[in-house]
Amino acid sequence: QVQLVESGGGLVQPGGSLRLSCVASGFPLDYYAMGWFRQAPGKEREFVAGSNSNSRITYYADFAKGRFTISRDNAKNTLYLEVNSLKPEDTAVYYCNRGYIADGAYRQLDYWGQGTQVTVSS
Repeated sequence: QVQLVESGGGLVQPGGSLRLSCVASGFPLDYYAMGWFRQAPGKEREFVAGSNSNSRITYYADFAKGRFTISRDNAKNTLYLEVNSLKPEDTAVYYCNRGYIADGAYRQLDYWGQGTQVTVSS
């Protein structure tokens, strides 16, 4: 049974940092590209970052470049998202996703986690 479980969210002040984790089970992480998305209240879910199966190729949304870093530990079947210099507009539920790479971009494939809430506020 495929499962993705995110954690690491919380309340943080502007300028702060968090490390989000996504533990995968039911499949080998190193077989798949993986990504992070987020959804703010009243907005559509949007792409944040993605990586190919060995993390040598990464993709970022423009707002994430220079502030967010996607990484993984395939031995632990865990995907990470380091989020730095957080802004109030980064407030959202962050989801990890199993995907694939096509046409030079990350594409969502199937499974999603339940999400972890990130709130940036003073």
